[in-house]
Order: sequence, then structure tokens, then C-alpha cells
Amino acid sequence: MNTNPVDESRRFLFVLFEGGGNVPPILNLAQGLIQRGHSVRVISDPINEAEVRLAGCEFTPYQRTPHRTDKFASSTLIKDYEEKDPINELKVVIDYFSSSALACAQDILEEIDARPVDLIVVHEIIFGAYFAAEKRGIPAVMVVPGIYTFPPAPGIPPPGMMPMNGLFGRVRDRIGSLLFQRVIGDVTPRLNAARHAHGLPSLPEPAQFFNRIPQILVMTSPAFDFNAQLGANVRYVGPVLDDPAWVGEWQSPWPIDDPRPLIVVSFGTTYQNQEPLIKKAINAMDGMPVRGLVTLGPAMDMNQFKVPSNVAICQSAPHQKIFPSTSGVITHAGHGTVIRALASGVPLICIPIGRDQPGNAARVVYHGAGLRLPAKASSVDIRRAIQKVIYEPKYRENARRLGNIISEEARNATGVQELERAAKSKLSIMEKQKG
Repeated sequence: MNTNPVDESRRFLFVLFEGGGNVPPILNLAQGLIQRGHSVRVISDPINEAEVRLAGCEFTPYQRTPHRTDKFASSTLIKDYEEKDPINELKVVIDYFSSSALACAQDILEEIDARPVDLIVVHEIIFGAYFAAEKRGIPAVMVVPGIYTFPPAPGIPPPGMMPMNGLFGRVRDRIGSLLFQRVIGDVTPRLNAARHAHGLPSLPEPAQFFNRIPQILVMTSPAFDFNAQLGANVRYVGPVLDDPAWVGEWQSPWPIDDPRPLIVVSFGTTYQNQEPLIKKAINAMDGMPVRGLVTLGPAMDMNQFKVPSNVAICQSAPHQKIFPSTSGVITHAGHGTVIRALASGVPLICIPIGRDQPGNAARVVYHGAGLRLPAKASSVDIRRAIQKVIYEPKYRENARRLGNIISEEARNATGVQELERAAKSKLSIMEKQKG
């Protein structure tokens, strides 16, 4: 990342929501802009204030937009984990952001009218932020802190699936695209009501809304993602490997010369009903000749878990410190955990729950860097998977090969420069539509 100061300082507004591990990579971009001499403000859930200010940004809490004041399971707003079907999971997410679009647009308009900005940086599908940007003719950029997920594009299979050539593959992917369009179409009246309230015209083709955003910046490694024919407005800018600012220090309870392989269990920072999977992973390691480290994140209570003598449990631990000496990672396959493990050459056992996790798991398997198990996998299944990633060298070899590329792309990440160019271009959503 280039941290040399710029000649002309610009003003950025980042629009986020409490998205767990998705927040830190985006704040990393904000930090980079500040280091280059720009001004950055963030509007988000009140619970994110401390993390945002630690990154050096100014902070404004949501007022009208639904928001969280803590990270406990009871305050979860997007309960997509309660759905078993990927389409229904997507519906829950789209319904949330479409239903909050009017309130969000009002919050953003109030903020930018009080303190004008040169560019609005939006965390994925916060529709209200794009509407506010369009209303005021301000450039807006979508930031995706992970793999490219939507809108569907040739080469990107439905969530959790592998690329497939030939007629059958094209038909399958087309069906996935139509299902996505149907989900967006179902919320079109709600989105248009929010637009009409702000004097904006109806969306003629809601599913194409994403193609009208001037830029979509994808914060992962193109070597990790599937090769696809993405829109001209999509840019890969490289992943962020830094640990979140809230992660605490961790001291190993084992002697430094303990020869047993280290297995790390990490099932994310937001609540997704992951307790049963964590318990099965703990039971799988019981009695194995391994050391197990379970990191729970801020949403889980350590007191609900019992661990055997070869397993340690903590709220958080720095991945960059522990992964270089780790033999395998058992995870829900959140992008942050996956990309940091691979960058350290560590094979993965992926047990996805939802969101982008099935897609991340599919990419891990596609590259031969680990295994994927279903959520209904037993402790015995997990134990067998641990043995495979430890004792079959191909998984570590593939993880190292891919990890070398990921590390290089992270060192040469271009997200900050892309945001500077977008602010300088002043190409708004309205102007992109005309173009």
C-alpha cells in the first residue's frame, strides 16, 4: 500500500454496518487514506464506534437506520443463519437492506448535507447509501471485503458450487442468475418506494443496479477467486491480512518445543448459531495427538464450552502470530480466516454455515488447499478430516503455493489508489447511468 502523502486531500464517507469480520478490512482502506493525508468519516452501528476511532476515522452513528449497540447474539439483526436454503438466506439479507433503504438514505443525506464529501464508500449492498449518493450527484463505490458474489457473472457458479464447463454448467449458472434476479425483483417495490420518497426515478431493471455503480472493488486475491467474466466496473484490489484491531494478545499454554500439531478452530465474529459446530470440533480433537486452540470471537460465551486437556479456548488470538506454526484450521470459511490461513500456507477444514462461506469453501477445495464438510458432519468426520490435512502433504503444498501468491497480492494491494481515483473522477451513479 502506498502511504506517501498526496498533493490534494479529499473527503471520504464510509458507510458500513456491523458485519463482524467484514468491517476490519474496510477500515484498513480508511486507514490507508488517512495515512495519505485524506479525511475519512464513517457512519455505522454505534457498536463500531471504538473500532472506527481506533482506525483514526471520525464517526457518526446511525439514527434512523436499524443498528446494533452490542455484538451479543440477542441483538443480531440479520438472521440468515436460521435458513437452510441459500436462496432463502439471500432473501433475508436482501430484505433487510431493502427495508432499511429509506431510513439509511435519510441518515446519509443528513450527514453529507452537514459535511460534504468527495466520495461515498459503501459496504456492499447498503442500498440507501447509493440512493443518497445518486440524489446528491456524489460518486459512490461498492467495497466487497471478500470474494465476488453478485450480481451473477459468467464463470461465477451459484454459492458453494464449483465451476462447470459445457451446456449443463451454463444452464445451471443461468438458473442461478435468474433466481438472483427474482430475489431482487421481489423487493423492487420497496426499493422504488425509498427512491420515490427522495425524488428518484424507479429502477427499470433492479438486478442491473449493480452494473450502474461506477466501481466495485473486490478485496480478495484473483488467484483465489474463480476466473469469471466480470463487469467493466469490477476491480480486484487484493486482500487484507492484518488481524482486526480488537484482537487481543495470546500466550500459548504449551511448551515452545511441544511437537504435537496445532489445530486452530475459528467460527467467526458474528453469531450464526455456531455452538454445535464448535462443540463437535472440540470433541473431534479430544484424545488426538494434537493441540487445539479454539477462538470464539466477541459473540460467544466461553462458559458454555467444556474442553479436554489438549485444547485451549479463548475469545480471540492473532492469526498472523499463530498461523505460521499451525497445521490446520477448522473454520466456517469466513473470508478473513480463510485468506489469512492460506497466506500462511495452512490447509483448511471448511464447515460453512451461510453468507459467502460456501463460496469460500468451494474455492479452497477447488485449489486443493483443504476439505469441505457439511454442517451436519459428526465429530468422527471432523477427526478424519484433521488427520487428512495433517498427514497428506498435498493440502499443505497447495495451500503454500496459493498462499505465496496471496501474500504478494496483499503487499501490492491497490484499494487505496482506486478510491483516490474514484474521488478524483467524480463519476456519480447518475452519470454512469447516462454513460
